[in-house]
Amino acid sequence: MTDTGPTSSAPAIVLHGAYKQYGHFVALDRVDFVVPAGSLTALLGPSGSGKSTLLRTIAGLDQPDSGTITINGRDVTRVPPQRRGIGFVFQHYAAFKHLTVRDNVAFGLKIRKRPKPEIKAKVDNLLEVVGLTGFQGRYPHQLSGGQRQRMALARALAVDPEVLLLDEPFGALDAKVREDLRAWLRRLHDEVHVTTVLVTHDQAEALDVADRIAVLNKGRIEQIGSPTDVYDAPANAFVMSFLGAVSSLNGALVRPHDIRVGRNPQMAVATADGTGESTGVSRAIVDRVVVLGFEVRVELTSAATGGAFTAQITRGDAEALALREGDTVYVRATRVPPISGEMAGRRDDGAGGTDEDRNTLTPA
Repeated sequence: MTDTGPTSSAPAIVLHGAYKQYGHFVALDRVDFVVPAGSLTALLGPSGSGKSTLLRTIAGLDQPDSGTITINGRDVTRVPPQRRGIGFVFQHYAAFKHLTVRDNVAFGLKIRKRPKPEIKAKVDNLLEVVGLTGFQGRYPHQLSGGQRQRMALARALAVDPEVLLLDEPFGALDAKVREDLRAWLRRLHDEVHVTTVLVTHDQAEALDVADRIAVLNKGRIEQIGSPTDVYDAPANAFVMSFLGAVSSLNGALVRPHDIRVGRNPQMAVATADGTGESTGVSRAIVDRVVVLGFEVRVELTSAATGGAFTAQITRGDAEALALREGDTVYVRATRVPPISGEMAGRRDDGAGGTDEDRNTLTPA
């Protein structure tokens, strides 16, 4: 595992050697995982990567076969969920259908027998924080999907959890609502500062919302770091490919938006010192031009290797180039992360050796 993120904050959650197996399937493979206090950390990975199992293990809903879990310095490995000081929000709205919004949010406080004035003040404040003031008398079926999830978050926060765990909370919502709620969740976290772990398979969601991202694959954490770290300096080919589209150009793995397309074989790319350099230019044939709103995807074939790859350019650049199928163009990478095409099938095991990566890329 590679951790490229800052570690200045005290840890709120620490997993050491967490291992979980279901039959012959290893869900967590001796995972070490640290969540800084007050951070919003996203667990990102494909189906079966172990991200939900890791979250459920922190919550106490699943017990690790071996390993330890501490929350704010307290060993909770064998502590039941209700005594771990956590708030949990699921993908599907776990609301009490027969209770109003106010009573749903107040439920945990009533179970804990808090004084009525305290409950009222707390609920009123939370409804304002999550933008549901005026909806307190409604029932769950009278709310939109986004409103129900905001109610669920308010209910989870009502009991002042040490840790907030979110299991794909926006996964059942449509794209526009998800986008709006991502921005709202980020603002909410900046206001309440509760240590939060978010499970998602949506790369854009993780990059948009999280302070730190842990990328999982086959029960292991491949890399932990800030969104910028994991996107711009991926630990291996799997991380790079999972966080976005990847093309192979001249033996290197590059992002499609980091490929420049031009008509001039001597085209230069500006460098940090203000000069232009034009090495690494290749000839390619345009196979297809696809307009994607303000961006254009250009599907190309390398003239040298015959391999297919994709570039993503602005609509203005595409119109200036007047690209058509069959055109000969010149391409070059404007930025290349430190991962070569030869590494695409390998993964550093952290001990100086390599093993087969669990994601295979075919260089063009």
